[in-house]
Amino acid sequence: MSGYGTITTMFRPFEMAPVRILIADDHEIFRRGLRSLLESHPEWEVCGEAVDGQDAVDRVKELQPDIIVLDVGMPRMNGLEAAELIRKQVPDSRIVILSQHEPQVVKQAALSAGARAYVTKSQVSQELVTAIERIISSDN
Repeated sequence: MSGYGTITTMFRPFEMAPVRILIADDHEIFRRGLRSLLESHPEWEVCGEAVDGQDAVDRVKELQPDIIVLDVGMPRMNGLEAAELIRKQVPDSRIVILSQHEPQVVKQAALSAGARAYVTKSQVSQELVTAIERIISSDN
């Protein structure tokens, strides 16, 4: 009968690890809002925050997040430069670029830098969760 316990444990539902997200934006109040929005999703956790592009690059190495959300306009290193460097160091990185600008040229630059999605800050509450869900589902 001792083998019976082993058999039943094989059928326990597999618990998936939460999706770990790093937020990089130089405005603390915006980071707080993003954290609240993202952590309202039950299977996601914000594993860290960065205040500028260089900090984001360093935190990616340290924390190894599943998703990286980068603002374009940050000091020391902007989000596009950070995305390019992160993709060189961790080629499989899944990056979402945020910007207050809507021009197509900024979106194209974000995608060229290695981002998987581009979301304008004016639409973040409606589009960020959907963008991340699409990235996750496309990788499964």
